[in-house]
Amino acid sequence: MRTRRALRDDRGFTLIELLVVIIVLGLLVGLVGPRLFGRVGQSRIATARAQIELFGAALDQYRLDLGTYPSTSEGLEGLVRNPGSSTRWAGPYLKKGVPRDPWGNAYKYRCCPGQNGDYDLWSEGADGTPGGEGENADITSWEQAQQ
Repeated sequence: MRTRRALRDDRGFTLIELLVVIIVLGLLVGLVGPRLFGRVGQSRIATARAQIELFGAALDQYRLDLGTYPSTSEGLEGLVRNPGSSTRWAGPYLKKGVPRDPWGNAYKYRCCPGQNGDYDLWSEGADGTPGGEGENADITSWEQAQQ
């Protein structure tokens, strides 16, 4: 009698128990998932803003050393590689090269002068096109300077 009872207890979960667990997990994912995925877009925007701030500091250091910002044609690569034969270049001004924005696109750079200041630096957001709202909105150096 004891061996039958021991065998019955070791069979595992019933189909109803498994269905209840799957339904509970489905409800949790349905309720919590959208909130978490909404935060991903906000964190990418925050990352782009932080990277633009770091680029701004590196550009300012470059200007202190050479007296001018890198030209539009040199771009942000001027922060990593000596753009000419200048002996005053004390770079690289970025430790790991020029990163792409959080959506995998290159940052845009215009200088000497930019349309909104000494230089313009921006990301075109998730859609990679000018303008937009929410995660598709442009993140710019000139709007960050006003905040």
